[in-house]
Amino acid sequence: MEVVRVQSEGKTDETYLELIDEPVKSWYLPIKFAFDFVAAAIILILTSPVILATVWAIKHEDKGPAFYHQTRVGLMGRHFTVTKLRSMYVDAEKRGAQWAQKEDPRITRVGRFIRKTRIDELPQLVAVLKGEMSLIGPRPERPAFTEQFSHEYPGFEQRLRIKPGLSGYAQCHGGYEIDPGEKAKLDRYYIDNFSPMMDVKIFFETIKTVFTGEGAR
Repeated sequence: MEVVRVQSEGKTDETYLELIDEPVKSWYLPIKFAFDFVAAAIILILTSPVILATVWAIKHEDKGPAFYHQTRVGLMGRHFTVTKLRSMYVDAEKRGAQWAQKEDPRITRVGRFIRKTRIDELPQLVAVLKGEMSLIGPRPERPAFTEQFSHEYPGFEQRLRIKPGLSGYAQCHGGYEIDPGEKAKLDRYYIDNFSPMMDVKIFFETIKTVFTGEGAR
């Protein structure tokens, strides 16, 4: 894995990996892992008809691939690949990686619906089954953005102390309107208050978000 060196307040010539504190430790982690695996398997089975219907809709709209794959940064800086249902036009990033915006013109008609309902996230359940992600945790960023934000927002890299999730505290309490620094603060709050009750709360807040479409972009 490529190591990127960044500068932080009072610290220079260090990799953002070297700035990460110890990973989160809790009696709850093995239970969380077991629940994630079982719940992800059940959800994936129950939503498979929805995934298949969405695959047809995406291909029917612009004939492009239904899925796309990206490298993301996970627990303690480990890289892994996420798979999502494609919600943008095929050439959306011909000019390089871009931070998604509200009312992003790169998003297709089908893409707007599946983003609003979070259907595009469903294939990531495979990463949960593989142990690379959790149902609840900080949303994983791409390597380039992790490098950039760790430089621009000291402490952003501390989000990597815990396994990334399909949904998280920042998504439910800040949505997509907040900047990476504010997002990192919310994710660090989640880490500092990590507990079963916190996960349960976020789980139900996520269900509300799915039905209301709040925070979609």
